[in-house]
Amino acid sequence: MRTQRRRLSMTLQQLSAASGVSTGYLSQVERGNATPSLGTLNQIATALAVDLDHFVHSPRAVDSLTRGANRPRFSVAGSPVEYEQIGATFSGHELTSYVMNVPPGYESEVVNHIGEEIIYILEGEISQMVGEREYLMREGDSLHYLGDTPHCWSNKTDVPARILWVGRMEYDKSGQIGQSEAEQADVREMLPLRR
Repeated sequence: MRTQRRRLSMTLQQLSAASGVSTGYLSQVERGNATPSLGTLNQIATALAVDLDHFVHSPRAVDSLTRGANRPRFSVAGSPVEYEQIGATFSGHELTSYVMNVPPGYESEVVNHIGEEIIYILEGEISQMVGEREYLMREGDSLHYLGDTPHCWSNKTDVPARILWVGRMEYDKSGQIGQSEAEQADVREMLPLRR
């Protein structure tokens, strides 16, 4: 990330403005003290004018069928969350979908973006924050929300959890998400959210 940012002669402040991710959190990521989720990494990649694959090489499905036994799996370097790719990448697709395997004690960073998300708890228990509201979700529970409200999630239990995540995310560099919302998120993003 730092190499590409310097290649573009961007400061952390400029990258923050372009990506909607706080300067403090970007600094932690560059120093290896924080690991962004795929959504946040996508925001950063877009702001740095590279594809997400620049940071994460994820296997691509050759068609729309995936089998549980040999489904493509990957993780973001430094993150304990393992992703199973269940959606296919083909021309014109708009949805992205993963099964997320979440270890005990994991907490995501706070994000907001244009688009929407649906989460469905396959196993375990997840605490999902959307704005100021916390949803304690157990197996079989689902939640559908717009991404422009700051949100994060965590596994506060001592057992792993599995989440089916489906969404459509667009990150707008023009600042469509208000600066005041970004400033409010900055305080939470700078906290050590992962154990």
